[in-house]
Amino acid sequence: MEKQNKKRSIRPDGIAKVTGKMTYLTDLSFSNMLFGKILRSSYPHAKIISINTTKAAQFPGVKAVITFKDVPGLNRFGIVTPDQPVLCEDRVRYVGDAVAAVAAESEEIAEKALDLIEVVYEPLPIIDSPTKALEPNALKLHPDGNILHRREHIDGNVDEAFSQCAVIVEETYHVPRQMHAYMETEGGVIVPEDDGGITVYVGTQHGYKDRFQLSRILDMDEEKIRIVSSPIGGSFGGKDELNIQPYGALLALLTGRPVKIHQTRKESVISSIKRHPMKMTVKIGADETGKLLAFQEFIVADTGAYSTLGSAILDFAVEHAIGPYMIPNVEVKGVSVFTNNGVAGEFRGFGGNQVTFALEGQMDRLAEKLGIDPAEIRRRNIRKANDHGPLGHRIAETNGASDVLEAVAGKLKEKVIETKRYNEENKLKKRGIGIAVTMHGGGLGYGRLDPAGGRLSLTKEGKIELAFGFEEAGQGILSVIEIIACTMLGCSKDDLSIVIGDTAIVPSSGSTTASRGTSMVWHAINRMKSEFRQNMLEKAATITGIPHANLKLGEGGIFSEHEGQISASPVLSYRELAELIPEHDLVIIKTKFDFPTTPDKIDSGHFLYTFAGVMAQVEVDMLTGRVKVIDLDQAIAAGPVVNTLGYTGQIEGGGVMALGYTLMEEAAMDESRYLTENLDTYLIPSINDVPYKMNVEPIDDLVEGDPYGPRGVGEIGSVAVSPAIVKAIHDATGYWANRLPVSQEEILKYVMKEGHVIG
Repeated sequence: MEKQNKKRSIRPDGIAKVTGKMTYLTDLSFSNMLFGKILRSSYPHAKIISINTTKAAQFPGVKAVITFKDVPGLNRFGIVTPDQPVLCEDRVRYVGDAVAAVAAESEEIAEKALDLIEVVYEPLPIIDSPTKALEPNALKLHPDGNILHRREHIDGNVDEAFSQCAVIVEETYHVPRQMHAYMETEGGVIVPEDDGGITVYVGTQHGYKDRFQLSRILDMDEEKIRIVSSPIGGSFGGKDELNIQPYGALLALLTGRPVKIHQTRKESVISSIKRHPMKMTVKIGADETGKLLAFQEFIVADTGAYSTLGSAILDFAVEHAIGPYMIPNVEVKGVSVFTNNGVAGEFRGFGGNQVTFALEGQMDRLAEKLGIDPAEIRRRNIRKANDHGPLGHRIAETNGASDVLEAVAGKLKEKVIETKRYNEENKLKKRGIGIAVTMHGGGLGYGRLDPAGGRLSLTKEGKIELAFGFEEAGQGILSVIEIIACTMLGCSKDDLSIVIGDTAIVPSSGSTTASRGTSMVWHAINRMKSEFRQNMLEKAATITGIPHANLKLGEGGIFSEHEGQISASPVLSYRELAELIPEHDLVIIKTKFDFPTTPDKIDSGHFLYTFAGVMAQVEVDMLTGRVKVIDLDQAIAAGPVVNTLGYTGQIEGGGVMALGYTLMEEAAMDESRYLTENLDTYLIPSINDVPYKMNVEPIDDLVEGDPYGPRGVGEIGSVAVSPAIVKAIHDATGYWANRLPVSQEEILKYVMKEGHVIG
């Protein structure tokens, strides 16, 4: 019961958040603070002929106006490839490009100053699609051309295998640009310090990486840059890259005063990264029994104007293209293409959502063509516990794929009779059900720098302090740290002090991304616990005179144990222990290690995978084509559950985000300009669009001897939702969607064409 209560404990930051008492970094104010604004490009593609800031600089209340000439170091940023100008010199490549920035006594004055900056542009031809970008004579957006990255995976001989197939299905799938739509837009305060350094109070997913990037831009030692990065009002990958930090830092250093920048929703929409739009042409073949023989896919990703993590996302998409299935002959080729569209980058699922929509769509079409049950065709091809990964590399042994498939197959079977009965009784509304499965690699993959670490110590105040370089972006990492620490050390949450998200006081733990946080916390504390316990008990033994072997850590302090009987109260509280130890001798344990990777030299290949099975039921209005999701249940295999509430919340939240991706969300562009610049015209799911209850079934079994503990679940709940909903729509209406978001009009056209509308 105690263990279960810990798993369902209220998160440390929960009350402050739901009551509105939480202070986010965009809420901060400082004495003598200025307000910053960024001038973005007026064109998706143009030469900059001149920039005149004279009128803006002379406007009353304006304290600084900067252009590229004011960048002391590298005038570029990018988490992998620094190819995006901080402030454009001679060319803009998308409407979010920054040209100048100002700091003023108020936001209103700063906005007026932007209007006074005179920029003369010479418009250039717009490349608004990968097709145009790949034309032989296309204007080059970057010195090396319009291709960011190519990646392929080939195994066997697909041409020969297709010639032996009894059934072949070919289809082209299109998925949209999606907005992260976090509640807190990009912002914060940058404060100049007396030593010439700065403190950056801005939400980010990777404080140490931001510090590194800013050091290059500012030509400043990293040690003089402090990043305070938590709490964050949502990110989902969107704040993994620099956003307003360089501009606030430059203005703060120039003026010698704190500078606050908080983007409006419109400013955020124009400048922030989005999910990659992709076009995927897929050919899949099987024998008459449904055994897969060949798979071929060509992926074209629109990465927009700059790189950020576009190359890594394409690598991930290629790796996950065949998902949890064993296919002997595979050819997957992908290309990520520069355009003048908005920058596409990291987003929950990291390229897996796109290719899973295509893969599972093909599995359902193949099943229909062969007359095989959708669950059965998956069962006949699903990977086994000791099979290699999708790139032919060794991975941690797991039966997760089969486990989640069987779980949702059972749910599907339960719904069949109920759905059939509903459809017999209703003519104007029809229900359908569908399933999908997927696998998702955690961490950054082989060959990528993926360090982790942590610190476990006893403070002079008598608290057991856990310090990590992770950030709290709403995902619940504080609860994870609290529960794992209490479980492994035997202490209570009141004994703990958790420190995260501040480069001045925490060790580097790697990025708060790639579903790695929970896993890395578990590994770190597991590595440190024995030495920490040993040190604590040795010091307690010296003080109390009780043999070390007769002491143990507990809730509130050190307890004695004799002949199996544990003392009713601590013989020494943690505070008393800290007071009796010289400050220089307090217990401090540190660890550094890397995220587990495959032993095979497969670039970006992952090792620890999570698995999801989704069962969706929809109701389609046959007069309007409107789709209502009735059920959205998921089975997740991700190792032991650390925090039941957090685990469930992540899967449900990911499911809702994917529901929006499937049915309503598209950050559409026309001639490389956003058609929607605010949430009043960009639809995301509301409470009315979400099933009343979403069942989440954790499958926490690991194979015997597995040493890797819990896997992260921040992304897996969003990956396989789209194909399950699309299959359910087909089950209800007969309409196959190959494009997201699913068009209500196209459903209606199909229904009318097939004569399903009742007069």
